[in-house]
Amino acid sequence: MENNVKNTKSAGGVVINGDGKILVVNQKGNSWSLPKGHIENKETKLDAAKREIYEESGIKQLEFIRELGSYQRYKLGKNGGEDHSELKTIVMLLFETDEKLLKPVDPHNPEARWVEKDKVADLLTHPKDKEFFLKILKEI
Repeated sequence: MENNVKNTKSAGGVVINGDGKILVVNQKGNSWSLPKGHIENKETKLDAAKREIYEESGIKQLEFIRELGSYQRYKLGKNGGEDHSELKTIVMLLFETDEKLLKPVDPHNPEARWVEKDKVADLLTHPKDKEFFLKILKEI
C-alpha cells in the first residue's frame, strides 16, 4: 500500500498580527490548522504561502520575515485519522500583518480566527502540525 503514496509539496504560514496573535484556519468545517496548501506549478513557496493565507483568511498585506522550517505528514482522513494515500512535505514561513479582519475566500475554509500564541497548539487538529508549532513557538 505504501508504494501508492502520492508525495506532495505544500507551503504555509505562521501569521502574527499586531497584538501578537496567530492566524489559525478551519478546514472543511472539521479541523483546525495553520494556513497552508499545495504549491502549484511554477509557483514559489513564498507565493504559494501568500496565496493560501489569502484564500483561507482574506489577508493580503503580509510581511515575509523568514522560513521556519519544514516537516512531513500524511493528510487528514475523513474521520480525523491519517490518510496514507498522500504524504505532504510542508514548508512554513513566518509573516507579520497589520490586518485584523478575517474573511476567508475559499469555501473549504469557512472560518479563521486569531489565537493567543500559547493556545494555538491546543487548537491544531493534526498531531504533526501541533508538534511543529510547539518546536518553533519560542522562535516567533
